[in-house]
Amino acid sequence: MITTLRPATSSDIELLFDIRTSVTQNHLSREQLHDMGITADALADAIGSSPCAWIAEWQQEAVGFVMVDPDEGEVFALFVRPRHEGKGVGRLLLERAEQALFQQHEVLHLTTDGNEAIRANGFYQRLGWACAGAVDERDVRYEKHRAE
Repeated sequence: MITTLRPATSSDIELLFDIRTSVTQNHLSREQLHDMGITADALADAIGSSPCAWIAEWQQEAVGFVMVDPDEGEVFALFVRPRHEGKGVGRLLLERAEQALFQQHEVLHLTTDGNEAIRANGFYQRLGWACAGAVDERDVRYEKHRAE
């Protein structure tokens, strides 16, 4: 089956929350996200201000999404429903994010849980991202430089 990508719109906000809260690693509840400032209004503002989020669909089901901060050159969020991991969805989403961000930035970054047991660390490393150091006692920063 082929995975397709489409831009997210403000009508997809509940879908983004549904995908985000479906994950088992790095799980956060809707309430925890709200406490971090990740609210429906904040997502609507971001999506309305620039193309910054894409949804992956597999067999016409939304199975993952990526969201970037185009001003900061940051991959802000990348999540795939657990039952769709290992199908190349995350790779496709990350490639789309990189493509968008490298139009404006030489170096991209993202922050994730630094626990080596978290699969995201190996995923980013396999795709050419390098750990640039600790952000705090839990999270690490990854960077990727534009290919010359």
